Amino acid sequence: MKAQAIVFDAPRTLSVQTLPLKAVEPGDIEIEVTSSGISTGTERLLWDGTMPAFPGLGYPLVPGYETVGRVVKAATWEPDTAQSATSTIAVGDHVFIPGSYSFQGVRNIFGGAGSRLIVPQDRVVRVAADLGPRAVLLALAATCYHTVSLGGLREPMTPPELIVGHGVMGRLLARITLALGYPAPVVWETQAARRSGATGYSVIHPDEDSRKDYQAIYDVSGDSTLLNGLIGRLAPGGEVVLAGFYKQDICFAFAPAFMREAQIRVAAQWKKHDLQAVSDLVASGTLSLDELITHTLPVSRAGEAYETAFGDAQCLKMMIDWQA
Repeated sequence: MKAQAIVFDAPRTLSVQTLPLKAVEPGDIEIEVTSSGISTGTERLLWDGTMPAFPGLGYPLVPGYETVGRVVKAATWEPDTAQSATSTIAVGDHVFIPGSYSFQGVRNIFGGAGSRLIVPQDRVVRVAADLGPRAVLLALAATCYHTVSLGGLREPMTPPELIVGHGVMGRLLARITLALGYPAPVVWETQAARRSGATGYSVIHPDEDSRKDYQAIYDVSGDSTLLNGLIGRLAPGGEVVLAGFYKQDICFAFAPAFMREAQIRVAAQWKKHDLQAVSDLVASGTLSLDELITHTLPVSRAGEAYETAFGDAQCLKMMIDWQA
């Protein structure tokens, strides 16, 4: 079996190729992809070749970890196994897929940008059909949820009083903060084009803010040069949460951090229970994913889609339409 996939052949070199799919194994499901999103964080670093080295990194690769589609073949199990009795994903279900290892002859980092995927059933989360393409936002929403709650694995963290950045992740983090019942945060945004679209919280330019007593500042900008300035805005004992993805080493001046007894926390990748938690918030109507997808292009214009996603400040989230 073969399927189309977006391939980064090398940094800033993209093609759409027809690639062989992995063999179906017990527990796998087959998914017809409808939409996939372009991440302006980690995927940008893969695109421009600035991703810090990690095991398995290399080109050519299939990117993508924000994918939704419809199940066209349910899981196959070995006869008389316990899994066969607990199979929950059925043909026709709409699911979110956080990447895959579907494609042969390339690296799958993260392997979700394809027209058809074969993945283990337990890797996906069922989503409501009426969410449509908005379901691709669940990965970012889960990341935001994890930064605030660590997925319920510890006592809840101090919620953000200040969020740095009003892209799609900053907006989702602000919405999740409100959905969890915390006070409305302030959001900083330097680009005028991105200061609109807030509901229930305020967005201002950093120069308009004179506060230096924030208990918790969450940075989603990915800008490694901001840390010293953010530490200077903390109350004694306050915390800076690094919730973006940073391609450069981060350092800070010790004396100001010492005087404030500043805490610095790194928020890692979401877990499946985070994904389920935000799915439940969306299903209950507590969390809205509306007005975050600003651009959609067919896979035949994939090159243009990536250039726009990474170069246009008006583009919050670019969607690839695999059904066009």
